[in-house]
Amino acid sequence: MANHTPDDEFPGTGWGFPVESDHRGDVSLSRGDVNIQDAIRVILGTAKGERVMRPEFGCDIHDHVFGNIDGTMLTLVEGSVREALIQWEPRIDVADVDAHRDPDNPNRLLIHIEYRVRSTNSESNMVYPFYLDE
Repeated sequence: MANHTPDDEFPGTGWGFPVESDHRGDVSLSRGDVNIQDAIRVILGTAKGERVMRPEFGCDIHDHVFGNIDGTMLTLVEGSVREALIQWEPRIDVADVDAHRDPDNPNRLLIHIEYRVRSTNSESNMVYPFYLDE
């Protein structure tokens, strides 16, 4: 499980994702709910083992690249997303994860994530696009 600090209870401020510079040339920051969504994108976009100093960080959805889209695969993807967010994003409670094939792109899954921000008790959602081939 992730290590918790007192700052985990607040939406927070951090580097924006993707990392870019602001109008002054400093690293662009994201705050509050945007920072949480940026963190979710980083967690889901990182394959376990990708970070040398923290190999357990990330999500197992990358194990399903090039896989056949069927009910079993969608269930595995949903479980992987839920587990990764529970482990790595302590500022939220995951309410629901639903993955399905994108009707406009057969090689992409759309992963709908509904969550509650613990510090504000506000509900939010996002859609994470996951590409199944290069």
